Order: sequence, then structure tokens, then C-alpha cells
Amino acid sequence: MTHPIHRVARFEIVGPYTLSVAFTDGTTQEIDFRPVLHGVLFGPLRDLEVFNAVILDQEVGTLTWPNGADFDPATLHEWPRVRAELAARAQAWAEPNYEQRANTRMEPTRR
Repeated sequence: MTHPIHRVARFEIVGPYTLSVAFTDGTTQEIDFRPVLHGVLFGPLRDLEVFNAVILDQEVGTLTWPNGADFDPATLHEWPRVRAELAARAQAWAEPNYEQRANTRMEPTRR
């Protein structure tokens, strides 16, 4: 079974928090990232100056930001299909005690 490998070819900032993303297969997506800009990794992108510092990482074929945030290019390619699920997950990232709820204890695996 094969599946397509998607890579970002280029992008353009077309509005606040919105990018037009072109892929190597010739398709494009216009993506408004506002619904997913929550949590430790994506929350800092709410600063428009940080968001607009996005670059195309040619090696991996996706968009990256100075704080290390990025998205799988397949996610970007399928944005209309995955947008609602990502937005719902982002709401959990925005919860006040999200980081405190995470299991950070280093315990051995029991089998």
C-alpha cells in the first residue's frame, strides 16, 4: 500500500495568521491558523511578529517557526479535513492546567 508524500513547495502570508500554502503536487491550501494557536508550542505564534517569522524548511518540506513549532506537511495538505479535530485538540492545550495534568514522572515501565 502506498500513500503520497506531501511537501510544501512555497507559501505566502495572505492575512493575519493566514498562509497560502502550495505543495509539490500542485495543490494549494489557504490556512487560517488562529483556531490552533494555543498551548506551549503554538501559543507563542499568537504574537503576529513571531507568526510572520515563518520559513520553509526545504529539507523536510514544511513550515517552521523560530520557536520550533511546525506542522506535518500532510496535515497542512489535508487542512480542510483535519481542521476541526486540530481546533478541538487546541482547546485542550489552552486549558489552564494542561501542563500540570501531563504525566511528567519518570517511572519504569512495568510489564
